Amino acid sequence: MGRGVGLVLGLIAVVFVHHATGETVHVVGNSDGWTVPQGGAAFYSDWAARNNFFIRDSLTFNFETNMHDVLKVTKESFDACNSNNAIGNVITTGPATVKLDTAGVHYFICTVGRHCFGGQKLSVTVSANTHGGAIPPSTNTSRPPAANTPISHDNACAPTPANSPSSSPPIHGGTPSAPAPSSSTVLMATLYVTLSALVMSLLF
Repeated sequence: MGRGVGLVLGLIAVVFVHHATGETVHVVGNSDGWTVPQGGAAFYSDWAARNNFFIRDSLTFNFETNMHDVLKVTKESFDACNSNNAIGNVITTGPATVKLDTAGVHYFICTVGRHCFGGQKLSVTVSANTHGGAIPPSTNTSRPPAANTPISHDNACAPTPANSPSSSPPIHGGTPSAPAPSSSTVLMATLYVTLSALVMSLLF
């Protein structure tokens, strides 16, 4: 029995170490996913303001293939809703997961039709720290534009301000709303409860 207890306690230790230094997968828009939001661009701005993003975290964009896509762009292209300054290639197959590997502000848009003008655009500010310690921000901030032909859009719409690092979550009743738990946080809590129950059953 002692060997079994030791094994379970070892598993709990591994879970805690992973949680301390692990990565969070943020599901963009939560259950709404990556789509043209009814509330316009403010929907994804509010979602980003309720979350904390760190180096090595990931963004998961849930969308139906051939209905939407994801493209990382510069702030200028984000504001104008065009792909003139694309960073990397457009992702057309959903769901898509993007790694946040550098600190700073990251900008994403959907290039399908006028979806970006309808609010399907996201900016997130990534902290220079990881969950387990500090990492200096990347010094390579400039990337060449993609070689593919830009997707033209009507630029008559006013640009949407990027989500600034100082933006605050919406306040209801004078108290800031708590960040929504991420999928990895829920998983860690579930594992902890399960392993704790195993230890108790072996001890008693």
